[in-house]
Amino acid sequence: TIMINSSLTFFYCLQCASSTLIDNQGYASCVTSRRRVQNLSGQNLTNVPLDLNNDMQYLDLSHNPLVKLQAAPFQRLSQLCFLKATSCGLRLIYPGLFVHTPKLKFLNISHNLLDYIPDLSLPLLKILDLAGNQYDSYQLPATFEMLANLSALYLGSVNALQVDFNDFDSLSDSSLHHLILGGGVEWQRYDRGSLAKMKSLQKITLKVPFCENLDLFENLLEDVNETQTTDLELVNVLPDLCNVTGDPFRSLRTMPLINDFTIVNTWINSSFFVLFLKNVLLSNVRTLTFLNITYNEDTPEGFRFPPLNHTIVLRYLIFYGVNHYQYRYPSIEISVDMFSKMDYLKFSGTGMNIVPCNIMSSLPSLETLDLSNNLLSDTGFWWPGCSYTSVFPKLKHLSLSKNHFVDLSFIAQQTHQMKYLESLDLSYNSIVLDKPCFWPVHITSLSLSNNNLGNKVFSFLSQYLQRIVLSKTGITSLTQEDLLQFPMLTHLFLSSNSIKVIPTDLSPTLVSLYIDQNYITSVSRESLAGLPSLRTLKAGDNPFVCSCDSYWFMTTLNKSLLPDWPLDYTCSTPPSVADLPMSEYRTSRMSCEAWLQAAVALPVTMLIVLALCSAFYACDGVWYTKMLWVWIRVKRRGQKQANLLNNTTFRYHSFISYSHQDSAWVESKLVPSLEGAGLSLCIHERDFVPGQWIVDNIINCVEASYKTLFVLSNHFVQSEWCNYELFFAQHRAIDAQQDSLVFILLEPIPTNSLPKKFLKLRRLLMQQTYLEWPMDERKQQVFWVNLRSMLQVADHRILKDMALELTQSDRSWDSP
Repeated sequence: TIMINSSLTFFYCLQCASSTLIDNQGYASCVTSRRRVQNLSGQNLTNVPLDLNNDMQYLDLSHNPLVKLQAAPFQRLSQLCFLKATSCGLRLIYPGLFVHTPKLKFLNISHNLLDYIPDLSLPLLKILDLAGNQYDSYQLPATFEMLANLSALYLGSVNALQVDFNDFDSLSDSSLHHLILGGGVEWQRYDRGSLAKMKSLQKITLKVPFCENLDLFENLLEDVNETQTTDLELVNVLPDLCNVTGDPFRSLRTMPLINDFTIVNTWINSSFFVLFLKNVLLSNVRTLTFLNITYNEDTPEGFRFPPLNHTIVLRYLIFYGVNHYQYRYPSIEISVDMFSKMDYLKFSGTGMNIVPCNIMSSLPSLETLDLSNNLLSDTGFWWPGCSYTSVFPKLKHLSLSKNHFVDLSFIAQQTHQMKYLESLDLSYNSIVLDKPCFWPVHITSLSLSNNNLGNKVFSFLSQYLQRIVLSKTGITSLTQEDLLQFPMLTHLFLSSNSIKVIPTDLSPTLVSLYIDQNYITSVSRESLAGLPSLRTLKAGDNPFVCSCDSYWFMTTLNKSLLPDWPLDYTCSTPPSVADLPMSEYRTSRMSCEAWLQAAVALPVTMLIVLALCSAFYACDGVWYTKMLWVWIRVKRRGQKQANLLNNTTFRYHSFISYSHQDSAWVESKLVPSLEGAGLSLCIHERDFVPGQWIVDNIINCVEASYKTLFVLSNHFVQSEWCNYELFFAQHRAIDAQQDSLVFILLEPIPTNSLPKKFLKLRRLLMQQTYLEWPMDERKQQVFWVNLRSMLQVADHRILKDMALELTQSDRSWDSP
């Protein structure tokens, strides 16, 4: 009873595995964005929602009590590529539903209550799963002729107990490659020639037990021989507790095209196994696979296989899941020499805890040995009780995954015996790193994934490794120093760790890097620049930050490097774009490229500056700026001179030096404006002492004035007396007060018009601040403000002196 239940469980698991395979194929083939995937399974829906996304590519409606599929919800789903509605209790699919889904490639409506095979005219359909329904006939509708791209068809019903001759006529000219047929129940009738019509078949999977009707099974095998089938898979062909009489597999010897033969979920007695294996070894089968078989020793001596005087072409032998009906080790006697040309041998999930000694040295051609998912330990594989001259003399690939190996140092030492071993798989064990490891030169590939090893693992590996698999090993950081010791490394797998950063200059030889499912927030340009030979980068399922740091990765990086782009790349932060596919993240190039910002900002800035300069010039900004600068300099110089002149008093604010031909401007403009502001001026026409020599008057007036103001014009430079006044004022500035000269440029004076005696004036104008008389009345107001500020610095000293002079004058008049 235990064995029967386990067989049914495994049969159900096979159904799940088939469904998962279809799901994975459909997802990879159909989906271009996760936002176009809708999983509504198990939500207790009684109707398909009407508001589905129009761009939907993948829709899963499984495990909902839908009962029927109506056309309305699918009218807008023109992009739908994958539809799954399993275990929904479907009884009806409305005609015309699939007219609205012309791009459908994967349709899975298995395990429902359909009592008919629906009409389908989907030219792009690749995989169709109709297994596990209630139809009582395998008769396919004529519309199946339209399924030009159909590659795999799943048909199976517990009510369909026979195969009629015309059931598959509509697929006689199709390109169907794989037919999965049967509902797990025995057939009552099979019409000879039914399957032979499908000439394009390359693989047939039969889920039909034949314990009670082996003649029917033999007829079916004869039909398979007339197709192009090279791969034959039989699921539960012999149910539990089945006692086979006769030799139903004898026809294998006459089926030259069958290269791969698989037995799944089958009860095998030791007596029958001898006959079956003999037929296989005498056929052209090159690959023999047993999946989840239940082995029963129904003979006292167990399994005894006689020697064969025949060339055996079998090269691949696989046992994956062996259940022993008797709770003891089986008794097997077979000459290993018959398998001397075996290339591939797999014993997985068999409960093996010791490797037979004769296998170690009696398979001279064996290149691949898979002993995964067993109970082997360090000494169970290298059993001390074995004596042998050689250990797997041609073995290149060894898988010891999912066992109980511990001591990596011991394993490294033992592999020196396998002279041709290239790759070793120690994943899913209990590896401990406690002693130095000395690896042979010939091992170039090592897998230690799913062992708790940490960052120190790199120091226990061989420098000759070209391929290292360290997925899910507890690594938290990766450095350049870690990989420097592997000069030939080309493939590095670090998936499912806690790495945050890909360092720069990681490895110049690296061709493939898997670093998905870590804590990486961005992949920098510098990191990939240090990987010049990289051809494959798998970095999906990381918490990427969608910002300018990732802009180049999303836009510039050659996506052919990324096998998992774009499905496995989503934004994690900032929150505004969380869960957004990176392929749909949009940001401007301008905001992320500094050089582009500069390239755009520079001409824009220049245009703005040019516009401002034009406006500045048009509004006489140059003149106003010059006046402001004059005023500032005067204020600063006045403050500097204040201390020097604290003990000095003057009679006049300024002595005015001008040509008599400019007297009209002086008398009408200059004098009224300045004296009206309270300034005291010395003018030769008014203030020179009569009868005194003119030169003395000039000298006395210059020395009695705080500053000397020159009204410069073309008339000024032609005047002899103006030259004297300039000369004395300049010498006074040198000796006493450096800031005593003030120039007003009444009109422009060409440089070539200056006489030689006024060459010093040119230098003075280059060194001294001067004011230009503007013709604009608005500017004249600024002019007078600046001029008065230049002359008012010493007001307090001049007024004090003048008051003293007036007092003395009054006393002189009062005295007798």
